[in-house]
Amino acid sequence: MITLTSLDELKATKEALEKLKKLHPSLFEKLFHVVNLTRALQFKYQYMGCILMDEDPGNNFPIFVQASILRLYKQELQKLKEDPECDALKQTFATFRHTGYEKISLLVLGETPESLVGASYIK
Repeated sequence: MITLTSLDELKATKEALEKLKKLHPSLFEKLFHVVNLTRALQFKYQYMGCILMDEDPGNNFPIFVQASILRLYKQELQKLKEDPECDALKQTFATFRHTGYEKISLLVLGETPESLVGASYIK
């Protein structure tokens, strides 16, 4: 699937994430942790977003990963999902789903909207 994202969409997504960070700092810290863990394990951000949003990850499922590592990762994601304020996060992800979970994750990590403009390919 190819997603095209405009600079305006990315800026709106970044603003929403900044608002989330300001209103729900503890929740944002947990999100930041999970996004960093996703990156460190070299999992697809799309997989993380699908699990967070209770969607089928399809072809984004990590392969050749030990069951214990996958179990640990899912436990960390579950901690985020069980946060009492998680609905605010899910609403943000749902609102900006067209931006793509990868670009949302990169914005969480501090990338600028300008660096993410253009097409991205999501398997």
